[in-house]
Amino acid sequence: MSTITIYHNPECGTSRNTLELIRNSGVEPTVIHYLETPPSRDQLVALIAAIGMPVRALLRQNVPPYEALGLAEDSFSDDALIDAMLAHPILINRPIVVTPLGTKLCRPSELVLDILPDPQLGAFAKEDGEQVVDASGKRLR
Repeated sequence: MSTITIYHNPECGTSRNTLELIRNSGVEPTVIHYLETPPSRDQLVALIAAIGMPVRALLRQNVPPYEALGLAEDSFSDDALIDAMLAHPILINRPIVVTPLGTKLCRPSELVLDILPDPQLGAFAKEDGEQVVDASGKRLR
């Protein structure tokens, strides 16, 4: 079993790039398609705590449930925001990656390099062509 887990949406370019950066370190992570298999309340709360960001910061704003539920209003408690994310997993920002070195919301995708235990094995470019890692496995930015 892998020691790296990614909460992944294959429809998201950032999530796909992050997954490929993990694989470029020689590891096949545990991939959780969180829209199909959402985390439990306890798992989501633990992820948010491990990331160390406010609940609202993990909330995606550019999806229909955000507007429909009126989540832009500042009157929602953290518990209410978590309830909304559990009821509508598309509201959970992604990708979230868990490694032995930490847990991170990897936006942009190269943030995953900060928590990967193993170095990159070679060059990597994002889907849009942006070079992130050179041929020697060194991060370019």
